[in-house]
Amino acid sequence: MDRFAFLLKRPVQLIPVIIGISLVTFILIQMTPGDPVRIMLGPKASQDAVDFIRARYGLDQPILVQYFYFVLNALRGDFGQSIIYRSPVGRVILDRIEPTLYLILYGLALSIAFTLALATAAARARGRWLDQLVRLVCVSSVGIPSYFIGLMLILGFCLRFKLFPVSGYGAGFFENFYHLFLPALTIAIGVTPILTRNLRATFIQQLDADYATAGRSKGLSEGYIFSRHVFWNSLLPTVNLMGVVVSFLIGGTVLVENVFNIPGMGQALIRAVLTRDYFVVQAVTLVLAFGIVITNFIVDVVTVLLDPRVKL
Repeated sequence: MDRFAFLLKRPVQLIPVIIGISLVTFILIQMTPGDPVRIMLGPKASQDAVDFIRARYGLDQPILVQYFYFVLNALRGDFGQSIIYRSPVGRVILDRIEPTLYLILYGLALSIAFTLALATAAARARGRWLDQLVRLVCVSSVGIPSYFIGLMLILGFCLRFKLFPVSGYGAGFFENFYHLFLPALTIAIGVTPILTRNLRATFIQQLDADYATAGRSKGLSEGYIFSRHVFWNSLLPTVNLMGVVVSFLIGGTVLVENVFNIPGMGQALIRAVLTRDYFVVQAVTLVLAFGIVITNFIVDVVTVLLDPRVKL
């Protein structure tokens, strides 16, 4: 059980990370040009009205004082009052967190399925045309912007063939599954090439390992060696890479939600940035950063479970 001792100290180590992220986000938002009160009230608002709203939302206080109250209120679950939505920021996030979580998990599931299929096929057919095709697709797909992929899918599957809705989230599990297929596919197309290249290389390395050669000398089939030994020994590097990829995936949902008009936190974040709704930007950024930190913590746990030799 000593290798699981990090479960007690790692959450404590994550606290400075969260504080640092919140502080940097808070300072960057304060440096952003534009006055959210002027945007909310309009250019013809009187100075007295502007001063009243700034005092009401605490925007007239020094930056450090504003940050102190932000942290203090956030610990109590109060992220302030949204200037644009005219409602508590916590309610704004709760109303939009479900589509974002659904989209992230959906995209991650598709990415894992595509990665396992492509990497296995390429490694088992090493050097043949199938392997070359998979490598070509992965190399050519890396770096394509997610919004471009989303627009191409909309043009093809929504406008031309009319197989999927252009936008929206749907009502109920199966409608959500149907409406979010193209957004999740957009995320998967951006993530799969990275994971596939890594997993394929690991598969090939393990297929050339001494234990695989020893298994062949005993008459074991290639399928048995791959499924019982090579596959499981190759998961660890990909799981570690998954933590980095999920961070990219969480950030990618911000653009994808806006391309497909999904009412999630990414869409709320973009609107809040454009309207200088400081409280929503701070809260959404903090929630997304917390999700990334938790994801990396889960990856550490899975790494220890897969390999008893690892100690964190």
